[in-house]
Amino acid sequence: MGGCVVFGAFAQESSEKGKSDLSVNLNPVVVTGTGTHQRLKNTPAPVEVITSNDLKKAGITDFQQAMTMMVPSLSFSTNSMGSYLMMNGLSNRYVLILINGKKLIGDTSDNIDLSRIDMNRVRRIEILNGAASSLYGSDAMAGVINIITDEPKDIIRASSNTRYEKYGQFSQSVNVDINKGKFGSYTSYKHEQSDGWQLSPLEYTNSETLETTPTLDRAVNGFHSNVFNQKFTFAPSDKLSFYANGGYYWKLTDRPGTQDGIEGGTTYDLHYESYNFGLGGRYKLNNRSSISLDLTSDNYNQNYKYIRESGDFKIGDYNKTKKQKLYDGDLKGIFRFTDNSTTVFGLNYRSEGLDRPSAGVDKSVYTAAAYGQHEVKLWDHFTGIAGLRYDYYETAKGNLSPKVALMYSVSNLNVRGTYSRGFRVPSLYDMYYYLFKTSTLTAPNTGLKPESSNYFSLNMEYTTKNFNFSVTGYLNYIDDMINAKNEKFADMDPAVAGAIKEKAKEDLGMTDSEVKKLTTYKTNRNLDEGIVRGVNVSTSANLGAGFSVSGNYAYASAKGKDAEGTWTPINRAIRHSGTIAGNYAYDFTNCRMNINLNGRFQSKRQHPGHAYGDAPGYGTWNLNTKYTFDNFRHFALEPGLGIDNIFDRTDGRPHGVNYGLLSPGRTVYVSLAMRLK
Repeated sequence: MGGCVVFGAFAQESSEKGKSDLSVNLNPVVVTGTGTHQRLKNTPAPVEVITSNDLKKAGITDFQQAMTMMVPSLSFSTNSMGSYLMMNGLSNRYVLILINGKKLIGDTSDNIDLSRIDMNRVRRIEILNGAASSLYGSDAMAGVINIITDEPKDIIRASSNTRYEKYGQFSQSVNVDINKGKFGSYTSYKHEQSDGWQLSPLEYTNSETLETTPTLDRAVNGFHSNVFNQKFTFAPSDKLSFYANGGYYWKLTDRPGTQDGIEGGTTYDLHYESYNFGLGGRYKLNNRSSISLDLTSDNYNQNYKYIRESGDFKIGDYNKTKKQKLYDGDLKGIFRFTDNSTTVFGLNYRSEGLDRPSAGVDKSVYTAAAYGQHEVKLWDHFTGIAGLRYDYYETAKGNLSPKVALMYSVSNLNVRGTYSRGFRVPSLYDMYYYLFKTSTLTAPNTGLKPESSNYFSLNMEYTTKNFNFSVTGYLNYIDDMINAKNEKFADMDPAVAGAIKEKAKEDLGMTDSEVKKLTTYKTNRNLDEGIVRGVNVSTSANLGAGFSVSGNYAYASAKGKDAEGTWTPINRAIRHSGTIAGNYAYDFTNCRMNINLNGRFQSKRQHPGHAYGDAPGYGTWNLNTKYTFDNFRHFALEPGLGIDNIFDRTDGRPHGVNYGLLSPGRTVYVSLAMRLK
């Protein structure tokens, strides 16, 4: 969505016994749009915000569910090893995901592993639409999602959250926070698991005749995961503060093993493991200016754990298939040289590495960057931003990313106009990924050019104490889009095809038998240009007497042009999507009740040229109820009961199609939250 919008962020305030007075909280502090902390209403860069209160009222404990049910401009679809994210008509490779401003790495089949995100520690989620490379560098072409975690200031706070529903879906999280004097400690742990499920016991074996056969494969695989995070803070004075943090993540899938006489299944489960750490400090020059330094390291590993004997591997053996590394240092200064302006200067150094033994890849690249941004109140009703970033990439050399934005404010009305340039440097996958799988040979391309975009948007927002309406129109032009091109060896010059196969045989150690099975040659190339035209609309209102509502709609027409000049829809793009939510809160004598009804609707997801066609559109509704008992002396209890997919919508077509909805159908869940006072 465009515009400064808080999705149903309603802060509850008890007024008199037996009643609840809800006010629309439309002005939280945000940081993603400009890189500085300021009130949402005052930022010239449109930002969307989902608060922890929104998540609790909707009964959401999963990041993917939060984005699906609250942000229509985002969508997810199934992929071979993860969830494929789309934002404003563009794929996940153009979306930058941050946690407290730090890049999240670790992907499964080119999709960021979202299981690493502990939603019970989230304070708010900020969504910045459109190109944002002037502040954040590469990858931020469709937008930025910044997850801000909570650091309570209570002397001690402890909480527990439990949820269980059908198909063995269980989550348990525990937070313990201590803040005493100059020291702070923030600890969190979360365990999740699921048995997974099939949508159909059949799968297609022939795309032309639509023949089917029984299968073991599931639409959603089972898994177990654990996430642990720890952060320490130390503030020796009002001007100086330090922090150190670290985290560990472990996940193991539970996929069906192969069986004789039935299709599907696998010989191995997927094992993911990551650890990260960081440290930094901040020095306040005065009440208006500061300098900060942040150092971050993130490491993500993927292994096969064999559940059937395969080649030289026995049951229980591990095989390392991928390791990703990130080292990042950011020096940033915020200065308020005048009463009406804020200036940001920064230096950034980043090193990223990829080790993939099966593809013969062990590479690392560095990036050095300098950026600056100036925000100034020009006249009584105008505020402007001008920003510029220069990045030097080891593989792609130099790149400039400008941004300008202007906001006109009068009374309850804000009008914002933005131009920004985005870019994306070819990833190590794009340039060095070299492997064979069954009948397809994927070849590297070190000659890829960076992708770039020009983003224009116009936003109008009207806000009062109890009502908000926002509409944004945007255009995003993309040049040199990187797409895979598939060629049949049978259609190639025999001499060329033979040379390619011989080189693959030498580099990858392929056998003659494996070479004979190759039918398709796949390589990444700068083939396309693209354009996304979109409109986002959002509204929220407090109706009084404990009732509040919100609704959001996103339209995106996303098309790409290939080297032959043919325009087609961008793969996995969705034209229409929307969300709607209603909330009711009431205070009894010893209990606060909250009822939340929310829905998601979207049109078909486009898969041009796919044998099984587009994924159908759908609409689902969820109901969540919570009851808060806080009259105990030392603790509070919050039991919950809810229904996901009330009307039991499912996609029961054979496995292998482009599913529009992965829900197993109507499920009832129970939850219990506990916290110390």
